[in-house]
Amino acid sequence: MSPIRMGRAKVATVSTADVARRSAALSLALVRGADELDPASVELARRVVDKAARRTTIAGDHTVVALAGATGSGKSSLFNALVGEPVATIGARRPTTSTPTAAIWARATADGSDATELLDWLGVPARHVVATGPDGIRDGGRDTGEALLGTLDGLVLLDLPDFDSRESAHRREAERVLELVDVFVWVTDPQKYADARLHDEFVSALSSHEAVTLAVLNQVDRLPERVVAPLRDDLARLLEADGVASPTVLTASATTGAGVPELRQRLANIVAGQAASRHRLRSDVVGAAGALRRDVADSEPRAEALPRRDLDAALARAAGVPVVLDAVARDYRREAFGHTGWPFTRWTKGLTADPLRRLRLGTRDAVPVDIEGSDVRAVLGRSSIPAPSASATSAVDVATRTFVRGAADGLPVRWAQAVEDSVGTQDPPIADALDQAVLGTSLRARRPVWWLLVDGLQWVLGLAAVAGLLWLAALWVVGLLALPRPDLPSVGVVPVPALMLVGGVLLGLLVGAVSRAAARVGARRRRAVVGRRLDEAVARVGDEHVVAPVARVLDRHRETRERLDEALT
Repeated sequence: MSPIRMGRAKVATVSTADVARRSAALSLALVRGADELDPASVELARRVVDKAARRTTIAGDHTVVALAGATGSGKSSLFNALVGEPVATIGARRPTTSTPTAAIWARATADGSDATELLDWLGVPARHVVATGPDGIRDGGRDTGEALLGTLDGLVLLDLPDFDSRESAHRREAERVLELVDVFVWVTDPQKYADARLHDEFVSALSSHEAVTLAVLNQVDRLPERVVAPLRDDLARLLEADGVASPTVLTASATTGAGVPELRQRLANIVAGQAASRHRLRSDVVGAAGALRRDVADSEPRAEALPRRDLDAALARAAGVPVVLDAVARDYRREAFGHTGWPFTRWTKGLTADPLRRLRLGTRDAVPVDIEGSDVRAVLGRSSIPAPSASATSAVDVATRTFVRGAADGLPVRWAQAVEDSVGTQDPPIADALDQAVLGTSLRARRPVWWLLVDGLQWVLGLAAVAGLLWLAALWVVGLLALPRPDLPSVGVVPVPALMLVGGVLLGLLVGAVSRAAARVGARRRRAVVGRRLDEAVARVGDEHVVAPVARVLDRHRETRERLDEALT
């Protein structure tokens, strides 16, 4: 059977699996992004998810149709006309209908189940079972000569409280049930069909529920026949203005029975399609996802791909990296002098303070592998690096805000605020983390091989100078005692002892000077190596305290967007 055109669209085939998939996607979107979405839309979406989960687990493939309308529209009379019995109470005093009344066509459903569980969920206590024959017509209904294509078996027809009732409890009950039914049949009359209040408060609400909607202009027996068609067309125009796409409007009279067979046939067609409930659930899920999708951008940046040079530079400055690197260079030159300087002047090294120890750095080149988190501070303690200046702290704040603004660019307000709130630039743990990052970085390396070679050369030259000095001293004592003076070996005219003394001293000083020049080059290289280590350590702090929190928010935004898109498609 071809789809039946109702108020919003044709009732297309919708599977339970499709509803479950969309509902699960909407639920995941709420889990990931509820805090940054419109609270009212979130509450509606949660009700939709709960409704879909409950509705799809209820046995039986029933179709729930609600007759809704204003006081005096004759919907209870129309309800009785459709049932064929005076089930709904009709009285002179208004409002008459205070609680929903259900009529169940229940010869047999697709799986043989009844509608008890469904009506318990709907909260409809008043129930009437309409017994039908093999052709789906109520027993006794054949006497009217009515011919019905299809069957009404599986139809649950509800007569709702008046939507414009003076009793607020009645209105709330009608609104509650309207959120749960599969198909709306709005019953109106010639006197109130154009009432602005009903259209603004009721029909617009129907259009927002995303369910199949059918309108019935009742009590046409009170009108001249020539005005029925114009009124019907005018009602259709008003429904389109209310947001109901391609509305279907029928005319009927519960008093004379005119139009009732056509309405019953429309309901039989809907029941035969067995897709109204799933169509309503899918439409509700799509509508809720669409409302939430407005609070999510079409894309989001990747935190890892955002420019962060200024951020890393500001963090390095706040961590005192320039001070540490200066100390590393001085330490290298100091240690180089201790190994390559002239042996008889190395003692002056002790007159200068260890630049790294002054900062309480370099005392440990490695952190135990089983120590992490807050235990690092207990193991390493605190450095004596000067606290960051006000300008350095301000630079970190500016760089962080710039990074955050780049991450939040193009996001809706709530998401942008979440990105900003995820980062605390003045949080003390950042300063502690930077200090521990510097403390945990190895600032020294193996001694260069040339230090050992030069050190050996310097000791050879030093010993040669000492030996030459002692030799000359011995010769001076021999001369002082007027003892026979041995022949001295010489190189040219220079005696070997003098050559050893002068050569050892001069060459030692020369090697020391060359070593100091080489040490300056080595200090620059050591500074660069340690600088890279410190940059990596500082970058890890930036990752942990700035980039990672921002990335988590952006990941939630991406997952929310993807799940909402899945619910919509």
